[in-house]
Amino acid sequence: MKRLLVLLFVLVPALQAQNEFFLNQDALRIIMDRQGGDIDEVPQVFYNYYVAAENSTLRNRIGLYQFIGANGQDDASYQKQNMVQLINRRNLEDIQKGDTIIVPTAYDLDFRAYAPFPRYYPAGKALGKVAILAKEIQAFAAYEDGKLVRWGIINTGAESSRTPTGRFNVNYRDSSKVSGLSPALTKDPDDGDEEWVMTWVMNVHETRGIHMHQYAMPTAGPASHGCVRMNDADALFLFNWVDLWKHRGGNGERNERRPERIEKQGTMVLVLGPDPPGKPKPFVFKTRYPILRIVELPLDPYSVPAGTDQQAAFDRLRNRTTPAPRVTNPPAPRRTTNGRN
Repeated sequence: MKRLLVLLFVLVPALQAQNEFFLNQDALRIIMDRQGGDIDEVPQVFYNYYVAAENSTLRNRIGLYQFIGANGQDDASYQKQNMVQLINRRNLEDIQKGDTIIVPTAYDLDFRAYAPFPRYYPAGKALGKVAILAKEIQAFAAYEDGKLVRWGIINTGAESSRTPTGRFNVNYRDSSKVSGLSPALTKDPDDGDEEWVMTWVMNVHETRGIHMHQYAMPTAGPASHGCVRMNDADALFLFNWVDLWKHRGGNGERNERRPERIEKQGTMVLVLGPDPPGKPKPFVFKTRYPILRIVELPLDPYSVPAGTDQQAAFDRLRNRTTPAPRVTNPPAPRRTTNGRN
């Protein structure tokens, strides 16, 4: 367990010049799965600064570990180190002089104690379940009956292929899927034969092939081709938690993507912007201490613009602006954009 706990981030050699790291998703699971029970019982957490003052990265790291009481070889020390890495979304192996590291006042709590989302979403209570994807801080939240049940970090679309904002619903899901943009599926033989395999795939835009799914997660922020990357633990939770669309002839499982008629939409997903210009910045740096940014949720979920024709059709039905329109699935997605990761 110690080996997993200490290796929360993995350095990718090809990206060393950018100081880029990828999440060790096995190690991350230990923290992310520490969420459950009554949100009313989750305590409050505050934060402090550690400012590196040494010219040596080693001495800065040792100083940080001493500051947070994590300079031992025990599980508690590893847990503190990993929590600080996750909160700052950076590897602690390279702390330069002048770097400011944010540290919490507690380390072993239900992970919802560190959430940049409100603990309650009254407007979501009538929906039963609703998922929030906040692009600016690269994080998601899952609410059930108006209460926060889980949150975690994400990677949305890079600048060349942004994840669209708007209101969506979960349609179908696959436990595993090969991205339609994989080099192995392109027409250019020079691209290679690599297959980009996504797991725990949940579609939210059936015509563009935009999914929430598990995949490699860098710490730099937006990185995908339009989809929403999650770590394995969070993607698996959502895969089992979300409700799928209901339609004549099936319920949204694999190979049921072109229903004759959609009877009921799946779990609502609100994608909120804007995109961060670089790495997400979930804290406001005040003079004495940092303050966690809390995502502002829409008072009315339906005020978020419809993200697809399917949403717009159900809006018309809900608002009774047309006489009970027949809602059918739009044309099949194009292969060149389906399954973007």
